[in-house]
Amino acid sequence: QVQLVESGGGLVQAGGSLRLSCAASGLTFSNYGMGWFRQAPGKERDFVAAISWSGGNTYYTDSVKGRFTISRDNAKNTVYLQMNSLKPEDTAVYYCAAVLAGIATLRDEYDYWGQGTQVTVSS
Repeated sequence: QVQLVESGGGLVQAGGSLRLSCAASGLTFSNYGMGWFRQAPGKERDFVAAISWSGGNTYYTDSVKGRFTISRDNAKNTVYLQMNSLKPEDTAVYYCAAVLAGIATLRDEYDYWGQGTQVTVSS
């Protein structure tokens, strides 16, 4: 049974930082590209960042470039999202997801999803 468990969310002031983690089990982690998505109330679940199985390729949505960094540790079956210079518009539930082989930016390409972690940025 595949499980993706996010952690690290919380309440932070604008300009602050958070580091999200997503621990994977039940799959061969190094075979999967990983992604982070977010969903604000009343909005679609949008792509944030993705990383290839090796960590050699990464993609970001324009609004987080230069502020967020995705990384992974295949020995720990964990993917991270370091979020700096947070803004109120970053407030959302953040989800990690896994895609078999390659790297993906479209929600429908992903095979497995976590339950999400809330990030709230106050102004």
